[in-house]
Amino acid sequence: MAITAAMVKELRDSTGAGMMDAKKALTETDGNMDEAVDWLRTKGLAKAAKKSGRTAAEGLVAVHVNGGNGVAVEVNSETDFVAKNAEFQEMVGKIAYAAEGVDNVEALLAADLGGKNVADTLTDKIATIGENMSVRRMAKLSGDTVVSYVHNAATNGMGKIGVLVALSGGDEVIGKQIAMHIAAVNPAALSEADMDPAVVEKEKQVQMDIARESGKPEQVIEKMIVGRMKKFVAESTLLNQSFVVNPDLTVEAAAKEAGATITGFVRLEVGEGIVVEKEDFAAEVAKAVQG
Repeated sequence: MAITAAMVKELRDSTGAGMMDAKKALTETDGNMDEAVDWLRTKGLAKAAKKSGRTAAEGLVAVHVNGGNGVAVEVNSETDFVAKNAEFQEMVGKIAYAAEGVDNVEALLAADLGGKNVADTLTDKIATIGENMSVRRMAKLSGDTVVSYVHNAATNGMGKIGVLVALSGGDEVIGKQIAMHIAAVNPAALSEADMDPAVVEKEKQVQMDIARESGKPEQVIEKMIVGRMKKFVAESTLLNQSFVVNPDLTVEAAAKEAGATITGFVRLEVGEGIVVEKEDFAAEVAKAVQG
């Protein structure tokens, strides 16, 4: 696979690695961005393990809570201009309410929205506004109490990031603080038991490779890995993270002080995980001229 300058730049931006190191990592992994990040980390060349922010898709996440039940829905548009359109926002709000009565996107598209299903409503809106749109995903959460929070709100109940938190005990105040923490820190899971085993195993292998690069004996490496994985789990799970409101406490401890137990959460961010092909301006102009 040909390694482009854009790929090298993307890897450099996401890891802080040097240009030649980034290029070598991509060459060694045949252009696979995730594997290149791991290769750099193994060699001790990545200053950051974050993924690149390839979230160019626009739109809104809407949240709706009714008693102990909450739902979050992501509706995408091509541009942020449309996301700010009152007509689009009204439709997204209605879709979020319709999502309360279904369990998945397929059922949501078939749900009634004032005499017309969601799918047909989207089609009509695409024709009216002149931009492609889609209902990408939805998530539901139930608990004794469910609290919602929207970050970068475009209007009431919808914005770029939507969070739902389920609590047993506690009140709206602690629920809102925890929801804001989730929006900011983006935990991978509630607790260690909820983490994806594949993600944990992959991180363990990366840490093993990093430790072996140091040339230390296997018995020393095993002890190092225990500590590193404990730190990884603490940083990745909501209950074990340092609470942004009071870093001296974990989120779990802060909730306990407020008389609450966190039983679940949902976090949806617009465009999360979507890769959009980018073309440099010169190439775009050249293509237009040739056309």
